[in-house]
Amino acid sequence: MRTERLTRVLTRTLGFVIPALALFMAAEGPIRLGLLIYPEQLIALVLGACIAAGLLLRSGTGGTRDAAPLFDIVLALVALGVGLHIAIRFPVLSQQFYSHIGESTVAGVLLVPLLIEALRRTTGLGLVAVVGLFSLYGLLADHVPGQLQGRAIVPMDFLPFLAIDSTAIFGTPLQVVVSIVIIYVLLGNLLSVTGGSQWFTDLAIALVGRSRGGAAKIAIVASTFFGSISGSAVANVVSTGIITIPLMKKAGFHPRTAAAFEAVASTGGQIMPPVMGAVAFLMAEFLRVSYGDVVVAATVPALLFVFAILVQADLEARRRNLPPVPEDMIRPVREVLRGGWYFPLPFAVLIAALFVWNRSPAEAALYAAGTLLAANMAFGYEGKRASFASVLHALIGTGKGSVEIVVIGAVAGIVIAILESTGLGFGLTFTLTELGRDSLLLLLVLTAAICVILGMGMPTTGIYLLVVTLAAPPLIELGIDPMAAHLFILYFGLMSMISPPVAIAAFTAASIAETSPMRTAVTAVRIGWPVFIIPFVFVYSPGLLLRSSWPANLLAVGTTLIGVWLFSIAIAGYFRSELRPHTRLICLALAAAFLFPIQVLMGG
Repeated sequence: MRTERLTRVLTRTLGFVIPALALFMAAEGPIRLGLLIYPEQLIALVLGACIAAGLLLRSGTGGTRDAAPLFDIVLALVALGVGLHIAIRFPVLSQQFYSHIGESTVAGVLLVPLLIEALRRTTGLGLVAVVGLFSLYGLLADHVPGQLQGRAIVPMDFLPFLAIDSTAIFGTPLQVVVSIVIIYVLLGNLLSVTGGSQWFTDLAIALVGRSRGGAAKIAIVASTFFGSISGSAVANVVSTGIITIPLMKKAGFHPRTAAAFEAVASTGGQIMPPVMGAVAFLMAEFLRVSYGDVVVAATVPALLFVFAILVQADLEARRRNLPPVPEDMIRPVREVLRGGWYFPLPFAVLIAALFVWNRSPAEAALYAAGTLLAANMAFGYEGKRASFASVLHALIGTGKGSVEIVVIGAVAGIVIAILESTGLGFGLTFTLTELGRDSLLLLLVLTAAICVILGMGMPTTGIYLLVVTLAAPPLIELGIDPMAAHLFILYFGLMSMISPPVAIAAFTAASIAETSPMRTAVTAVRIGWPVFIIPFVFVYSPGLLLRSSWPANLLAVGTTLIGVWLFSIAIAGYFRSELRPHTRLICLALAAAFLFPIQVLMGG
């Protein structure tokens, strides 16, 4: 009982401290207070708190728990102590690395194993194995034959290098996660506690509830709205699925189909601008382009994805003759807008802060969160207003929910450091580029498979951080537009959310629908087919990303829209009646003709 109470106190405290430090960074607290500190010092505190929280919240088998044993509490306190020590001593250790190699080594010997253990508990053994392989390569790179031979890291320098160097654990991935991503996770949680997620669902019901198959369309629209800001497909499923899945089942959709629609829509929300689950800001950072460039490029493929799912929902409802949502559940659009008219306001403030006022992504999120809270406290929603307790709950939930993302960001820094310091990045790029010279399509298929495998079970930002450093350089080296390469990687990384065997979003939706998880995942793959096709289209046809001349852009968008519609009909096997096999083949052939990039066709 004592450990249960101590665990609860520690996890709640850590849950509060993690977003509080991120908010302090986002608000440029050190500058405003005249404190001369490195960003890595605050990041070290956040990392130590996240490792500690991960060790307390998860058991050795990875399950959640309320009471941690004394041994894990001690490990958590050690992680906190190491984070605090690095935060205090970072200026000296980073500037005089070899003069304090012993101290750096002790920090590395403690920090790295604790980080890996927190990673194992939060994500499983798969990612631990990946990090282990890269670490082994880092130590033995000079013994690897062929093009992948590299420069080995001196064993005595390996752990202190990972723990102290600003290009390793405390590199760009972790810096972006702490300074930007956590703030957007908080914004999503505030949207939930203020009633925003419920309002988006109510708005979706009002907009599409009267149409054929309205229950499924409600799930698609609501999950797309909320998914853009939530940053987690699983959180999106849980937030909106508890309403939409029972609604779809009541309307006559098979439980498996209902769960699949929710899982696919929740995953698709992660690619929907303006926030894209906070990946938009990571992508802008990696590509060294403006946030606006990312949003413009990502908009058309995301809208095509939503269009394809809506078409399939309509065809499924027509085939099964399913009615719209009962009229007594549908409120007038005007009434819904009047009740929560201010919920779109934070998004408007966010976009204005980014594009008009030229604020940083983190500062823009702060403005949006402040606007949301002020409006909710002033006007409320359905008679309720955000209280101090609910905001505190959102803060603590943000801290606990950020543990996995922060740990993955730190591990991504390890992988990047090994790639750069050993020369493995160049070797991989050269090897895959040689493969791509013979067949670009083969390289794309191989890259897609790698992204799906590496992305299994991870949050959106974690998926992108891990796969982009490995898979993007070969594609860019072969002349593929960098924006197209990064979006290609993101799309296929996200497909692990609905693809067997670790289709975590589909499995979560299946548990709500009380149906078979694996069959739900298979159905989700069928419904989510656009994400498997559209990335190949925009790699060959940058006009789909609005990266060509306007005539080429319009031609690419128009032909792809027709192709998506025809492909959806072929996949569903139904239009106004059941399609015969030869008719489905004709639809598939026509769809391929429209989807096939016109530039390649004309070249042939």
